[in-house]
Amino acid sequence: RAALWQRAAGWREQLVAGVLADVEGAVESAAAAHEVVPGIVNLCAPEVDSEALLFLLEHDHRVLASAASSCASGAQAPSHVLAGMGIDRSLAAGSLRLSMGWTTTDDDIAAARTGVPEAIAKLRSHARDGAPA
Repeated sequence: RAALWQRAAGWREQLVAGVLADVEGAVESAAAAHEVVPGIVNLCAPEVDSEALLFLLEHDHRVLASAASSCASGAQAPSHVLAGMGIDRSLAAGSLRLSMGWTTTDDDIAAARTGVPEAIAKLRSHARDGAPA
């Protein structure tokens, strides 16, 4: 378990740092660094619809993710957990939760690290062209 915890912490750092560097306006929704769980990443991207993002990630990049907290899987509204943390509803609408565990591989992390910024860029591009995000 300790080895998995350490691997997940490294993967988490890669994902958060990479997405925040590549996605303008993206924020990590964790309250503070000491309160995060290594196997869970939650990011919010402005001007993005979570459901559309999830579709592109799965379809184009084979990355499975969620838009809500684990206690609200399947919910259509922005996360009540993020609202409770003070994250604006418009930003929470672009929420993305990635979970990592014992089946996660370095290739999975690379796919997410590349796929998340690419999918967000694609959605934003479509939105600028007048298509719904």
